[in-house]
Amino acid sequence: MAISDVIEKFGRAVFEAPFGANRIAKDAPELAEIRLAVIDAAKERSHRVSGKNVFPYNLIRIHLLGVPEEQADVFRGEFLSTYFAQELKTALARSSFRFPDDLVIELCPNPRLPAPAEQWLSIETGMLKQDPVNGPTPSGAHKLVIMTGTANVPELVLEKTRTNIGRTAEVSSMSGPLRRNDLAFAEDNAINRTVSREHAHILRSQKTGECRILNDRTYKGDENCGIWIVREGLGQPVHRNSRGTLLKPGDEIHLGSAIIRFESV
Repeated sequence: MAISDVIEKFGRAVFEAPFGANRIAKDAPELAEIRLAVIDAAKERSHRVSGKNVFPYNLIRIHLLGVPEEQADVFRGEFLSTYFAQELKTALARSSFRFPDDLVIELCPNPRLPAPAEQWLSIETGMLKQDPVNGPTPSGAHKLVIMTGTANVPELVLEKTRTNIGRTAEVSSMSGPLRRNDLAFAEDNAINRTVSREHAHILRSQKTGECRILNDRTYKGDENCGIWIVREGLGQPVHRNSRGTLLKPGDEIHLGSAIIRFESV
């Protein structure tokens, strides 16, 4: 099929059913081609770590050639990027791949027609960097304050979408790097040794400022949960799941024997 026909058919399907993924998938087979290309690229650029497949990038850009200017906004819109991101996350999870929780997909349409033998579709992967925060801290911001244990900083303002917490600053294996901890309990002492290399991470909503803590430890049974929150004198475990636990100002986060307080700024 000619690229002009592909884009015309795809664009028509999107315009006719902007909120119906099933309709689009049915009416535009090239959507399935893009979906498969994204999944294949993610798996090809993954590596093995401790017996697990890991896709380390949190940004995928889909470059599309031959998209008319009048249809470009549709491809740049949130609907398609969200659709492809969800499809990729579902496919990776089903294949037991590990991937960043803040994985996003961007579509980059270009009106230039592909040259002979040039592919109209290409995939780029990378790391999405947060812009540095200058000036006063925004309203509704939060920070972590070290109460017990010795970390790389005494307190940390939560500015990023994801903040990793663990024992060492850099976590790697023989297969390559795994992650970088923003809050690291690297000093060798009895309290710090109870913190796991990949103990937890906090996700912050850039829209609402809401923060949720997620358990990254591998454990068996409730007796070895490894993360507890003490709120108003009562403790609750943070078990390993995809949603995590909503944090409230004043919460004490217990990571083994280390204690961090979650506070408003």
